[in-house]
Amino acid sequence: MNLKNIFWLSLLIMGIFSFTARAQEKYTLSGTVTDGKTSETLIGVTVYILELQKVTVTNQYGFFSISLPKGEYTVQLDYMGFQLQQEKVALNTDIRKNFGMAENSEQLEEVVISEKKNRVAIRKPEMSVNKLSIKDIKKMPAVMGEVDVLKSILQLPGVTNGGEGASGFNVRGGAADQNLILLDEATIYNASHLFGFFSVFNSDAIKDLKLYKGGIPARFGGRVSSVLDIYQKEGNNKDFHMTGGIGAISSRIMVEGPIVKDKASFLIAGRSSYAHLFLKLADMKNSAYFYDLNTKLSYKANENNTLFLSGYFGRDVFDFDKSFNMTYGNTLLNLRWNHLFSDKLFSNLSMIYTDYYYGLSLGMVGLDWDSGIKNYNIKYDLKHYLTDKFTLSYGVNGIYYNFNPGTIRPTNESSGINPRQLDRKYAFEQAVYVEAEQQLSDNIAVNYGLRYSRFNRLGEQKVNTYANDQAVVFNTELQLYEKGTPTGSQSYGKNKSIADFGNLEPRASIAYTLNDNESVKASYNRMAQYIHLISNTASATPLDVWAPSDNFIKPQLLDQYALGYFRNFKDDAYSLEVEGFYKKIKNRIDYIDGADLIANDAIEQVILNGEARAYGLEVLLRKNTGKLNGWISYTLSRAEQRTPGRTPEETGINNGEWYRSTYDKMHNLAVTSSYKYTEKWSFGAILAVQSGRPVTYPEGQYQYQGINVPVYGERNKNNLAAYHHLDISATYTPKPEKTKGWQSEWVFSIYNLYNRRNAASVTFTQNETSGINEAVRLSIFGLIPSVTYNFKF
Repeated sequence: MNLKNIFWLSLLIMGIFSFTARAQEKYTLSGTVTDGKTSETLIGVTVYILELQKVTVTNQYGFFSISLPKGEYTVQLDYMGFQLQQEKVALNTDIRKNFGMAENSEQLEEVVISEKKNRVAIRKPEMSVNKLSIKDIKKMPAVMGEVDVLKSILQLPGVTNGGEGASGFNVRGGAADQNLILLDEATIYNASHLFGFFSVFNSDAIKDLKLYKGGIPARFGGRVSSVLDIYQKEGNNKDFHMTGGIGAISSRIMVEGPIVKDKASFLIAGRSSYAHLFLKLADMKNSAYFYDLNTKLSYKANENNTLFLSGYFGRDVFDFDKSFNMTYGNTLLNLRWNHLFSDKLFSNLSMIYTDYYYGLSLGMVGLDWDSGIKNYNIKYDLKHYLTDKFTLSYGVNGIYYNFNPGTIRPTNESSGINPRQLDRKYAFEQAVYVEAEQQLSDNIAVNYGLRYSRFNRLGEQKVNTYANDQAVVFNTELQLYEKGTPTGSQSYGKNKSIADFGNLEPRASIAYTLNDNESVKASYNRMAQYIHLISNTASATPLDVWAPSDNFIKPQLLDQYALGYFRNFKDDAYSLEVEGFYKKIKNRIDYIDGADLIANDAIEQVILNGEARAYGLEVLLRKNTGKLNGWISYTLSRAEQRTPGRTPEETGINNGEWYRSTYDKMHNLAVTSSYKYTEKWSFGAILAVQSGRPVTYPEGQYQYQGINVPVYGERNKNNLAAYHHLDISATYTPKPEKTKGWQSEWVFSIYNLYNRRNAASVTFTQNETSGINEAVRLSIFGLIPSVTYNFKF
């Protein structure tokens, strides 16, 4: 353990002991805040003690705790979309009190509520974080008639997509596999339906989401770019309700209600596309569709114990003339136990199963191929509210991985294909963390923590050995990298350690409040990522394969620094966030030219370990009140990577120089707006403008045996054309005054209003007639109108 890590650990321990001694001098007010109509717990509610001007917020399970001197206080609850609520509390002993909040019926009340919410954000030592409730998301323009979680975060600064028809998202120049996506704490490995046109998240079943781009708390680990933390609703334990929508491409329905009133509830939500049915009616043999299912059971055993069982199952199916079939999707299951040891100590135990599956059937070739990744995860988190100025969180986490790089089976004997199982890979990742949030003075608040992670690559497997431990060799004559030839192999028995790694991951952030409306914040993150997506495409695809770190693929290590200025204007009618960031990553995977990644049982022969860096400036300007509201976000950034030669004789990739990564987009502008014209009509629009992603074009050609062979220049020296489109929507509510019984609305939307043909890729071919070389642009989506009928009762 070096001096830097000793410093972090010592600082944390001193903070704990200095504040623990004061923990018994005051009384504790604690409880859970819920939606009074549905009993759904509310995340991030501001609990404000007016007389002392002290503030706390509810955690991800709706629980809060605050220590106060003996006395009588006015407790004020603020939460966007709900009525401002005040209640007197006489505190002469520890009190457990639950609050139920009522939804807003008047638009003007939202102005008051947003005021306190934003002032808390000014003081909180939290930066590079964007929080959106489902109420916020549903105010955004609905593309294809359905609001979408992933499309909502694409409107935030620092977040881009891989282009038209690309799945996943990129944060601050990071790759798609560097994002940790959690649904009720379970990992989602592919978050897209239909290659990014829809996300796997059914908005009807979602309660809340939070995107961490930096300043990531110590309880999270395993990725080096971002964390998208999403929670499902728990189900209404008071009344039965049904919500749904019928659209031109897909439909959805959600049913929720009590099993035992005020004690146990259920939620079931299903969604499916059916455009392929119309294709069959038109006698078209190709089809593409998806379906998914969200479930959740909640049981409140008593005031101190609550159980949750949540699940998700989703599949995408592509069928092309019965000669090519592709199926992929996620399966999740999480059993969770919330327990209160006391008014100051909250705990959560989760046992999680995750399975990502990909299957491919090639009828024309006569083979079936499938791959995937499974993990079994157990985690235990505790949050200790020691004083009104000091909160301590700590926990442990263990994940067992089962990687299937590929199973190949012949579909008929005449295919001549032999069955083959690529070596399965196993690993065990463990972590322990401690994190403190502390109010040092009226103006200074800090959050600091330390995470220790360990990763063991496990057998049973035969591992290739190479001369000088180099699976990739450099041909000095041809000046290029080639696959190494194994000199032998080493066998490892079941659960025997093949490789192991350990890393200390310190985290820290600080907020200095200039006044009630202004603050300056800074943060530092160190994170480790032990699993990698083997892909050389701009965005994640179902065909990509996950691989663990081992003797050849090293863990990625991130150091990220951020500095920001935050301000609210005109009684919080407007807010401004400006952040600068710099991050560097060690051991970023790079590939040799001509790397073969599909069904490769020796993937180490095409992989080199390089480094990456990204830096930029983000601006987010919001209008929070009035009939017209929304935000403008702009990011100016650069993302680069480098793979130098391992010896002076080696050229490295791109001659060892920095080059733009596939995810680099210098300019990223998003304008999101919603306008409430009348009680019946509201409108929305989203404008997205991004620099074209980097690509490598040929710079010349030569002929070999009558064939034109292209000569490519430096990696990612060129760009695709700029990416931009405008989406609009109009929502009509026939009876807006109706709050009970059947309620409905019509959503009319146009995706890509001016029919911009954004390039997904550009290929270079030779015209068969003229013999002239030409560039061919592939565009996936043009103008797409849609209409959806939404209902609830």
